Amino acid sequence: MNSLRPTPPSWPPTAPRYVHVLSIAGSDSGGGAGVQADLKTFAALGCYGMTAITAVTAQNTRGVSAVQGLPPALVAAQVEAVAGDIGLDAIKVGMLLSADIVQAVAASLRALARPVPVVLDPVMVATSGDRLMAPDAVAVLVRELFPLATVVTPNLDEAALLLGHPVTEAAQFEAAAQALRALGARAVLLKGGHLAGGTVTDLLADDQGLRAWQAPRIASRNLHGTGCTLSAAIAAHLGLGLALADAVAAARDYVRAAIAAGAAVRTGEGCGPLNHGHAPLAQRLRAGGR
Repeated sequence: MNSLRPTPPSWPPTAPRYVHVLSIAGSDSGGGAGVQADLKTFAALGCYGMTAITAVTAQNTRGVSAVQGLPPALVAAQVEAVAGDIGLDAIKVGMLLSADIVQAVAASLRALARPVPVVLDPVMVATSGDRLMAPDAVAVLVRELFPLATVVTPNLDEAALLLGHPVTEAAQFEAAAQALRALGARAVLLKGGHLAGGTVTDLLADDQGLRAWQAPRIASRNLHGTGCTLSAAIAAHLGLGLALADAVAAARDYVRAAIAAGAAVRTGEGCGPLNHGHAPLAQRLRAGGR
């Protein structure tokens, strides 16, 4: 028997292609965060999403009941598989449960054939308060992945863990963002959604200086996966060719619209998800589709 497979025809060099964005993150069985949220975000923004799953969680809108990390070699193999065939235009890195997984991801990024934008969301604690990163992995994350990231996107709880002290006031944002950059990050987007008050402030610190965005807080209990969605949206917009500050601004607009569109929807008994599909739905309605 002839075991040789026929050679597939070559695609013409002018063939259209998607913008390819990879999520290296954990799986959320409830669908509101992790790779599930990332894939929904990539699709809503017109990109082709791929995944390298780092851990599997059993969770819903009320919290996390179980977590199992995948073997680091399997995580690396997923990255290699998609990078070597489909190709990458941007990468979002989320939940990395252990130091070994962090090191495997860092090695995979360094081995890429060409550099691509990397958005690092240092997921350490779930919205429910459940720990999603081993304590000994934090220092490894900073050492191995901060220098490889285009931007790091901590919320205030994550910033406190990284810096060793709480960030509880908007007046602390500038110093905190600069201190996070001093850990080795090229750029930091410090997210202020956990700060009390009617205004949400996010601060970007990079080699261009500081830029702040402020907007009224949207009243909603459905905020599960907000950070995952924002970092995925930034990665998508970087893959689409936007500069960092423009990608952050566009991602914030998408997330705020997703929060508003899902605020009145009940999904589960706890903190529900955003409406990630609001963008394509709005586009179809404007075009007169169904």
